Amino acid sequence: MPKRFLSFGAANAGLAVGCGAFGAHGLKAVLSADMLAVWQTGVTYQMWHALGLILVSLLLQSAPNAKLLHWAGWLMLAGMVLFSGSLYGLALTQLKALGIITPLGGICFLAAWSLVTLFSLTKHQP
Repeated sequence: MPKRFLSFGAANAGLAVGCGAFGAHGLKAVLSADMLAVWQTGVTYQMWHALGLILVSLLLQSAPNAKLLHWAGWLMLAGMVLFSGSLYGLALTQLKALGIITPLGGICFLAAWSLVTLFSLTKHQP
């Protein structure tokens, strides 16, 4: 599982770089400043949580059976899809209804970091 989270984290970091470049160069003339800011928020959260997923992968190397970390990894991945994905969709389509999905991704992020925190406070075997 650690390798899977490392792969997902690295792929999402690369995707965030690509989305950032696309926003800065390809969408600058197409989207309003407000929608570009929405796009950039998606990019920023995707990158931070891609790095978080890589952290989870590294932590799992020393505690491969830590269920808290496994859940944290899946929640970070779900958060990236729901949070960043809904913001990308909102920016591109202007469909305000997509904004309903964004907080679900935020909840996934909060839950994931809470689980990493809980893991750090519990005794685990290196």
